Amino acid sequence: MVSSGPLVSFGTILSSVAKQLGLETRLVEVRIQQQWPALVGEPIGSHTWPVQIRFHKLYLLVENSVWLQQLTFLKPALLAKLNAEAGSELLTDIVLRVGEIPSRETEPAPVPPAPQKAPASDKELAEFTAHASAIQDPGIRQRFREVISNYPSLATLPPPEEDPSRVP
Repeated sequence: MVSSGPLVSFGTILSSVAKQLGLETRLVEVRIQQQWPALVGEPIGSHTWPVQIRFHKLYLLVENSVWLQQLTFLKPALLAKLNAEAGSELLTDIVLRVGEIPSRETEPAPVPPAPQKAPASDKELAEFTAHASAIQDPGIRQRFREVISNYPSLATLPPPEEDPSRVP
């Protein structure tokens, strides 16, 4: 009988797969962006934004030159805090740049109106019923009826264009 090895946690497996695929930096980048205000505190978090991590450098957008100067002095502390969050010495430097901080408030996407469909004609209803009666399984038959009743009527489709090369 073959004995199994020690149990490995799912997080450990995902971490090693991410490292093998080269996604470790991107995962840390996304995690830092999601938790940015909590990681660095409210004053810094509301006036800065972590744009990306490239070549072990965090590119940080700051609101103005005053914040850029202040964060220049805080780089070592920020690096230590962010590397502790990453769980490794992933970051070696922070590159600061003045720019517009993106809004953290997400606006809901507008919902497009549902297309209007014409009611099914008697002929179409008879055809749907005929198709449904051929289905043996009652659950599948019921689901077919639900799906087909939501399907837009053929009456909403434009009429097919006649072939101009065909002579009457």
